[in-house]
This record gives sequence, C-alpha cells and structure tokens, in this order.
Amino acid sequence: MSSAKRGVDFVRAIVKYMATDGSFSTTCLKNVEIVAGGEGKIKAEFKVLPEHLNSAGGLHGGFTASLIDILTSVALMSNNSHPGVSVDLRVSYLKGAREGDSVIVDATTIKAGRKMAFLECELKHKSDGSLIARGGQTKFVDLGPKEDYTTKLPE
Repeated sequence: MSSAKRGVDFVRAIVKYMATDGSFSTTCLKNVEIVAGGEGKIKAEFKVLPEHLNSAGGLHGGFTASLIDILTSVALMSNNSHPGVSVDLRVSYLKGAREGDSVIVDATTIKAGRKMAFLECELKHKSDGSLIARGGQTKFVDLGPKEDYTTKLPE
C-alpha cells in the first residue's frame, strides 16, 4: 500500500472500523476523534465521559491503558506494519483527569523492524498541555506471511 494511503484517512478508517466492529475497541474508541495521523503517528482527542471514570471520579487507568494499546497499534499499522501482538504494555500515570476534560493523545512508532516494533504514547490535558499519562508497548510483528489486514476497512 502506498504511503499516501497510510495517512490520516487510513488512520480514520481503521479507527472507524474498530469503533463499530463490536469488539472491546468499540467501547474505547466510540468517542475518540482522530485529528492527524499517518506514517507511524496518530494524534487523537476525546472528552472524558462518565463511562471513562473510576469510582473516585477520575479517568480510569484501565481505559487509559487500553487507549495506549489500541492507538499505538493503529499508529504502527499506518507505518505499513502488521498490528502484531503485544509483548509488553506499560503506563505511568502522572496526573488525573475529570469528567468533561478534553484530552489529546499522541501515539508514535519509535521503530518497526521485521520482528519487533516499539511504540510510545502520551495523554495530555488539551487546556494546558499537562501530562496525564505516558506509556507504550513492544509488539511482535512477524506473524508469518504478510496478509493485507486492511481488506475489511470500508473504502
């Protein structure tokens, strides 16, 4: 697939598909808007809603970890790589977010090789740029013959 087809429209198509396919990603992505993306990077935004909260009224750590997992995987796919499988997932929680807060998510492919990929992500408050969480993952991407996993995506 050409690099032009790996830009923001490609990223939006992947996220739209994942947000409606009935999987766990559907719950996580239904209110996430892709602002920019392609060539191994994604910038997204979302507003913290009641379903994103923990019992103390803050942004749930599991939701944060899931977004890091999902959006770094999509960033990787925009770098012409298989989405692979997670080897590790890490998250550092640095500041809280509350219902109504607008959050920016930046996911980046640091390196994608033939067997392994390394990804990083940050969640920041849109209002002041303060860091909410930082994380990333390592993925194993050598899953046999490369197939075009994008065939399910709408045109």
